[in-house]
Amino acid sequence: MKVALFIPCYIDQFYPQVGIATLQLLKRLGCRVSFPLQQSCCGQPMANSGFATRSKGCDNNFIDNFKHFDYIVAPSGSCVLHIKEHLKSETHPEEAAHIRGTIYELCEFLTDILQVEYIKASFPYKVGWHNSCHGQRGLYLSSMSETVSPEFSKPERLLNMVRGLHLSIPRRKDECCGFGGIFCISEEALSVKMGTDRIKEHELNEVDYISSADVSCLMHIEGILKRNKNNIKTIHIAEILNSKL
Repeated sequence: MKVALFIPCYIDQFYPQVGIATLQLLKRLGCRVSFPLQQSCCGQPMANSGFATRSKGCDNNFIDNFKHFDYIVAPSGSCVLHIKEHLKSETHPEEAAHIRGTIYELCEFLTDILQVEYIKASFPYKVGWHNSCHGQRGLYLSSMSETVSPEFSKPERLLNMVRGLHLSIPRRKDECCGFGGIFCISEEALSVKMGTDRIKEHELNEVDYISSADVSCLMHIEGILKRNKNNIKTIHIAEILNSKL
């Protein structure tokens, strides 16, 4: 299968190690991966700010870069969900539809498409898991408490394959961290309070790391941790799954 790697702009600029880990992991699992060099922002920030009509350039560029691949994989639930729900084109509707149906967040690609049952990785630390809102409620990476349905979690399933990892799940496991894209700018105080509350439960669980499938959530959490001189570190799930024995 021809797999294209989509690396969101904020990962490219601030957390390139997550993109590198994603690439290495996919190649270790047998995928033939390409990285279209002209890719850029998916347009989510503009759409979230109420300027969806101004993201047409992003839509067209995304289609030009990714229209020829069997699958598109990204280590970001929020950007993947944006493409799935909002990518469109008046001139190339079939290509846009193809992309909407073939783009996957990393965890769902590993579990649903590659159907991974074993990962040769080791990470001997206690890891607290954070469910991102887009990943959980938009992409259905895990069950939601309000639906009163059978519990499942694709990221937890993958992490449980990692040797030496002690997974810690918060009691309020589907509570928002407060990032919310532009919400953390327009409602800064509330956003920080929500993030601080999330961290407190991980502190009580005495975790070494907080992990998630969304770097945006981790960036928000990391900022609060650093400002409070907290020793807990953040790490994306791709980095854990790509960790060597």
